[in-house]
Amino acid sequence: MSGRSAAVIGVLLAVALSWSSAVVAADWPHRTVRLILPVPAGSAADFSARLFAERLSQRWRQPVIVENRPGADGVIGVSAFLNADDDHALLYGISAVYTVHPITLEKLPYDPVRELVPISPTSDVVLAIAASEKSSIRSLADLVETARAQPGKLNWAGAPGLPPFVVGGFFKNLKLDLAVVSYRDLAPALHDLGEGRIDVFAHALGVIMPQVQSGKARLLAVASDVRAPLVPDVPTVAEAGFPELRMEGVVGFYGKRGMPETLRDRIASDVRAVASDPGIRERLAAVGQAARPGTASEFSALLDQYRRRLADLAKAIQFKATQ
Repeated sequence: MSGRSAAVIGVLLAVALSWSSAVVAADWPHRTVRLILPVPAGSAADFSARLFAERLSQRWRQPVIVENRPGADGVIGVSAFLNADDDHALLYGISAVYTVHPITLEKLPYDPVRELVPISPTSDVVLAIAASEKSSIRSLADLVETARAQPGKLNWAGAPGLPPFVVGGFFKNLKLDLAVVSYRDLAPALHDLGEGRIDVFAHALGVIMPQVQSGKARLLAVASDVRAPLVPDVPTVAEAGFPELRMEGVVGFYGKRGMPETLRDRIASDVRAVASDPGIRERLAAVGQAARPGTASEFSALLDQYRRRLADLAKAIQFKATQ
């Protein structure tokens, strides 16, 4: 075979593959789509997943169902997704599955950066810092002063993912001695916050709000760049004087390595359209989330930025991964 013939065949193969990918994207989905969540029902990501599933089902004219696979800090759900022999399954999760797990878990059964393909972000979960109403803490400044005056007397708990690094690193940098209380489930943590057994709690705003509304907890600050519409009177961490406590919990869709680029972009376009809808923005804001429309490349860049920040924080606090 001549060099020219080989080149022609190569071009034809490339065209055929490109056409095949385009056909796959145009035909997808042709049956039920499964959204696998590595978080429990009732969580912030669960709410937005069901919201997007409803709207995407309308756009795709196929059922979109949510499957919660919580456990092992999200590893069970991600493993279930990666092991599923189903081209109509997508992963829906918080950024921790991509950015935090490689740092916190030494022996992951998969490489998230290599095996997960960021498709599109959907929302930012507004994280907040709260204190038990039974404590005397009224602000972040109060928290720092009280912890400094009473070393070892206060404790705190937080959501898995960013809080252990950002909040834990904040306390360590200021040489504040607060005990960390770990929970496997959210309900006991919220109960203990209300009863005063936890002094400080860092979690999604929407998760904390029931305790705030019942008068059992008070918000000290939101960890986003701007105030949350749900609680407009609560300052941001920067306004409270502690910008280093800023945290962003981006949620989004992921596919598997090998997903055709045309299909990824097609799904991303539909997700972006849903996230841009004013009605969706309002419903997310009502539960302490902010819509974040974005492309696949923007999502990837954002996750890489988070990974670099977390690596720096882990180094600063001399974090050691669990076995």
